[in-house]
Amino acid sequence: MATPRMLQFVTKPRQMPAKRNATERREDFGEIYEEYAAEKAAEQASRCSQCGVPYCQTHCPLHNNIPDWLMLTATGRLEEAYEMSQATNTFPEICGRICPQDRLCEGNCVIEQSGHGTVTIGAVEKYITDTAWEKGWVKPIKPAQERPESVGIIGAGPGGLAAADRLRRAGIQVTVYDRYDRAGGLMTYGIPGFKLEKPVVMRRIEQLEAGGVQFVLNCNVGEDISFAAIRGQHDAVLIATGVYKSRELQAPGAALTGIERALDYLTASNRKSFGDDVPEYDSGALNAAGKRVVVIGGGDTAMDCVRTAIRQGADSVKCLYRRDRANMPGSQREVQNAEEEGVEFVWQAAPAGFIGETAVTGVQVQRMRLGPPDATGRRAPEVIEGADYVEEADLVIKALGFEPETLPKLWDEPELAVTRWGTIRAEFGTHATKLPGVYAVGDIVRGASLVVWAIRDGREAADSIVEYLLQAGQAVAAE
Repeated sequence: MATPRMLQFVTKPRQMPAKRNATERREDFGEIYEEYAAEKAAEQASRCSQCGVPYCQTHCPLHNNIPDWLMLTATGRLEEAYEMSQATNTFPEICGRICPQDRLCEGNCVIEQSGHGTVTIGAVEKYITDTAWEKGWVKPIKPAQERPESVGIIGAGPGGLAAADRLRRAGIQVTVYDRYDRAGGLMTYGIPGFKLEKPVVMRRIEQLEAGGVQFVLNCNVGEDISFAAIRGQHDAVLIATGVYKSRELQAPGAALTGIERALDYLTASNRKSFGDDVPEYDSGALNAAGKRVVVIGGGDTAMDCVRTAIRQGADSVKCLYRRDRANMPGSQREVQNAEEEGVEFVWQAAPAGFIGETAVTGVQVQRMRLGPPDATGRRAPEVIEGADYVEEADLVIKALGFEPETLPKLWDEPELAVTRWGTIRAEFGTHATKLPGVYAVGDIVRGASLVVWAIRDGREAADSIVEYLLQAGQAVAAE
């Protein structure tokens, strides 16, 4: 009897790719996980139970055909596995690296619920696409037929790039506008190299350029070009700006020097990794070397900050979060990695103010306890009176989340409807705004969210735009 290729979870334990030693990985910004060997990737893929109702797929925002490409990997059909993965995901090698799989596909794996340990979906996804690049299976876009219609995309982050890819495959002419000097958005400047090495992002940008996507960089819409001008140059426009406005902390001493925004800090570090001249880093303002660092926040951005500070040579790194470990929004896997690298987490602690004359020297910390659930269902933190203390600090990084910029005002477009939170109002599914031919996707609609959701939105919006252009063309032809 032939040995079954799948359902091997009963005999083969879960095994992630080898992780670099914490002492070693503290010294550089290289990714911390090694690549699977071919045999090991096939073995781990073979653990999939091929569920009749695949909860991994259901809980993936892109509804990736995970059981199918796991089976193809287990049977050595890697090129087919890549084609299957690429069919639903524009950037599988990026999602394989940075998606919080423990909260999505892997966290809902059936064999994880049965106690056998989840299939290593993210690591296999990364392996499949990295192999595809190495083998030359990833080709520039070549549409079957070029079309005259053009689409302007504002924002070169994951949502905008996913839409650009899908529009070019339909033969649409695409121009992407972005305020930064490199495309990629937060994938380029917001996520550190130890989670997502920058050549991985840059090769996708190069693939899109080779496929005919035009990039207009260092272009701040509303200053260098008006939103009205972009609408006038294109048959449709997609807004995919993301949310970059940092939430501020209103507390005594918040204006002291040495208190920095997370995005400013991460951008400076990533620019340095590219070899750019970064005066704020060289001066020490955005460099943690030799400093006592306190990061405020408990999301994935906070995890990026604490782990970056470790690699920059901080004397100590502490992360303050007002809830406990079980109630934090960040990935538990990232918390574990940070602890291995020397980060200290101070749970149920929140800043009440900052100490110092001109520069920060400490954080006035309030101890918290968890009370009854709030409107979101999470237990609300409550201050423990009389339990305050001072946490010494030379650099404080605020990782409190992001809010949308006031685009209708910045772009002089009052007809662009927004919600009460300042996000753009767009239709569910189609992503159309109230302005004819204008669509919006990603964080600027959802609020700060995940890369994988932005990819989904971008792909959906691209399909809606193609349909809109078809209808517009038919209407012109009928006249």
